[in-house]
Amino acid sequence: MTGVVGLLLVAGAALGVGVGSALLPLFNAEAYAVLVAVSSKPAAAVVLVLALAAGQTAGKLVLFGAARRGVQRRPPGPPSRWASRVARLLRSRCGGPVLVLASATTGVPPLAVVSLAAGAAGQRWWVFAALCLLGRVGRFAAIVLPLTVL
Repeated sequence: MTGVVGLLLVAGAALGVGVGSALLPLFNAEAYAVLVAVSSKPAAAVVLVLALAAGQTAGKLVLFGAARRGVQRRPPGPPSRWASRVARLLRSRCGGPVLVLASATTGVPPLAVVSLAAGAAGQRWWVFAALCLLGRVGRFAAIVLPLTVL
């Protein structure tokens, strides 16, 4: 399919795969991106990148929110030394955003773990969402766009 309908189908499928892969590791968004990109035109590739990134960000926000709600419900007790350090880093103005952006772009540390830790640490949701989206767009663009010019 071509035209607007084709772009909408690409966007809808990519959004679904993005959310699914963010929540279930059985789905691999990067592999899906490669499979779709090799047979796509540049306009569809851009839509693919943006929709996958938006879906992944939405899914990671579900994890972020679940961790935030879980922390609010857990019985009081002293956190471990490691948990205290990570929480302090994620709440900091410099360290937290850098960690989220690095994780969203490179996958190191795993974004699922960072999503849970950021939610539990009380990082602002909009900072997490913006940097997660930015990093995911960069990651998928680096994977997909070179394949569309071949």
